[in-house]
Amino acid sequence: MDADQIDEGRARWAKRYAAAARREADFTTLSGLETEPVYGPPEGVADPRMERIGWPGEFPFTRGLYPTGYRGRPWTIRQFAGFGNAEQTNARYKMLLKAGGGGLSVAFDMPTLMGRDSDESASLGEVGHCGVAIDSTADMDRLFAGIDLGGVTTSMTISGPAIPIFCMYLAAAERQGVDISTLDGTLQTDIHKEYIAQKEWLFPPEPHLRLIGDLMAYCAENIPRYKPLSVSGYHIREAGSTAAQELAFTLADGFSYVELGLSRGLDVDRFAPGLSFFFDAHIDFFEEIAKFRAARRIWARWLRDVYGAKTDRAQWLRFHTQTAGVSLTAQQPYNNVVRTAVEALAAIMGGTNSLHTNALDETLALPTDQSAEIALRTQSVLRDETGVLNVADPLGGSWYVEALTDKIEAEAEKIFLQILALGGTAPMADSAGRGADPATAALDAMNSDASSEGAPRHEIGPVTSGILQGIEDGWFNAEIAEAAFTYQQQLEDGTKHIVGVTELHDTVTPDLEILRISGDVEREQNAVLARRRAGRDNAAVDRALAEIQAAAKGTANLIEPILAAARAEATLGEICGVLRVEWGEYRETTGL
Repeated sequence: MDADQIDEGRARWAKRYAAAARREADFTTLSGLETEPVYGPPEGVADPRMERIGWPGEFPFTRGLYPTGYRGRPWTIRQFAGFGNAEQTNARYKMLLKAGGGGLSVAFDMPTLMGRDSDESASLGEVGHCGVAIDSTADMDRLFAGIDLGGVTTSMTISGPAIPIFCMYLAAAERQGVDISTLDGTLQTDIHKEYIAQKEWLFPPEPHLRLIGDLMAYCAENIPRYKPLSVSGYHIREAGSTAAQELAFTLADGFSYVELGLSRGLDVDRFAPGLSFFFDAHIDFFEEIAKFRAARRIWARWLRDVYGAKTDRAQWLRFHTQTAGVSLTAQQPYNNVVRTAVEALAAIMGGTNSLHTNALDETLALPTDQSAEIALRTQSVLRDETGVLNVADPLGGSWYVEALTDKIEAEAEKIFLQILALGGTAPMADSAGRGADPATAALDAMNSDASSEGAPRHEIGPVTSGILQGIEDGWFNAEIAEAAFTYQQQLEDGTKHIVGVTELHDTVTPDLEILRISGDVEREQNAVLARRRAGRDNAAVDRALAEIQAAAKGTANLIEPILAAARAEATLGEICGVLRVEWGEYRETTGL
C-alpha cells in the first residue's frame, strides 16, 4: 500500500475515532508519557503490509472491531462458575459480581450436560461435581435468586441440551418479571464441536442442527440482543489440536451455522451478529495473539465474500476467551498463576471481547473461593495496572506478529480446503496456476446449488457437508489425535518443556486445600426433585411433552413447545427423553 493510501486510511480511522464514545480515563504510561490510541507507519511512508493489517474498526478487522480499541470499552470480565446445587452456585455468582465480575457464565454438571436428571442411574456420583445441577426451571429460579436477569449478561456453556436449558432460563426470567425480549447473553449450542472434541451430544447431527436452526430463528424474531450460538474452539484446543486447527475447525463450524441460517431463509445481516466465538488462550504468547488477529480477518472476508454480509456487524467476529485449562499442572500449582496471567495477556493483546481466567487449582478440583478471587484479580491487575487499555492492537506492525498472523491464516485456509473436499467440493487452481482459494470454492458451490435466479441456497451447504462427513469418518478425531501425539513426543524427547513436570521438579510448595463436593449435594438434589415432581401439575407436564413429541415428528419450530414444558416444570431428562425416542442417540466412528 502506498503512502497516500495509508494516510487516507489513517484519516478515515481518525474520523471514526473522534465520533465514537470513549471512556473518561488516563491513557498515559505509568511515568506519564502520552500514548496515541493506535500506531501505524509514519506519515508519508509506504508499507505493503497495511492492506492486510488495516486500521482498528475497518475491514478486515485484523486490528480489532472498534476504532477506539479498549479506550471505548474494556473487555468484559466473565468468570465461568458452577458447582454443587443452585444455592451454592448462586452464592459464588454474587461473590464474583461483588468482586468486579461483569457478567455471569454458567458451568453445568455432567448429568445436565448430557440431558439427564439428577436421579437417573447414569447420574450417580456426578451430580454437582463439575458444575451446577439443573433439573428444571425451579433450579434456574434458585440459581439466579437475587440476580436481575434483565440487568446482567448471562453465558451458558452447554450444547447438547442447550435448547431446553435456554427455555428454563427464559421461564425463570419471566418469573422475575423480566421482558425476555430484552435479555442479553450467549448460549453455547455449538453441537459440531461436541462431535469433534468434547463428546457431549444427545442425538445424531441432523436433529441437533434442526434445533439450532429453530433457536436462531426464534432469537432473531423475539430476543434480538441474545446470541444463540457461541462457536467454540476452546474444547477443540483442549483436546490437543494445534492453534491453526483450533482456528480452522472453529471457523468452519461457524460457516456451517451461517449456511444453516441461510437455509432457513434468515437475513445474514440480521442473524450473523448473533453468532459469537469462544477461543482458548494457550501458553505460546505470540502464536495466540496471531491466532486471534487471523480469526477476525478470515471471518470478515468469508462473511462478506461467500455469504453476502454487507454490514460491519455481520462481518465482526466477536469472541470470548478462556485461558488454557490443559496448560495447568497439578505439580507446583502456583506456577499456574503465572501461566494464566500470560495467557490472559495474550487474549487481551489479541483483542478479546470478554475473558475468563482459570484458577490455579482447577487441574485438581473446582476452584475454592480464594483461588477464584486470585483468578478474578489477575484480570483486574492486567486491566488497571499495566496500560493495556491505552492502545488498540499494540503489537500490530510487529514483523514477527504480522508474519505469524499470515502463517496461521494460510494454515487455516489449507484446512478449509480439506473440509470442503470431504464434502465433495473440489477447489481448482486459478488460471495463473495459483493454489485454490477455499472461499471462492465455497461460493461457487453455493451458487451452483441455486436452481434459478433468487432460489434459496441448499440446506446442507458446502462447509456443512464437509463437517458432517468429517464427523462421520472420524477425520476430526484423527487430526486432533495426531497433533496431541506429536506434542507428547516433543515433551518426552525434551524439545518442549513444562516447568515442574518435565523439568525443575524440586519444590517447597505444600499440597493445596481443594474444594470437595459432598455426597449430600446429590442426595438433597434428588430429594428436592422428587418433591417437585409430586407437587407439580403432572397432567400439564404430560400435555407439554406430547406437544414436543408432535412437533418433533413434523417441521414446526420446537422452541415454543419446549418453553411451555419448561414453564410447566417438566424436567430436563423428560424433555430430552421425548426427543431421544423420536430421534435416537448418536454413536461415533473413531476414525483411528
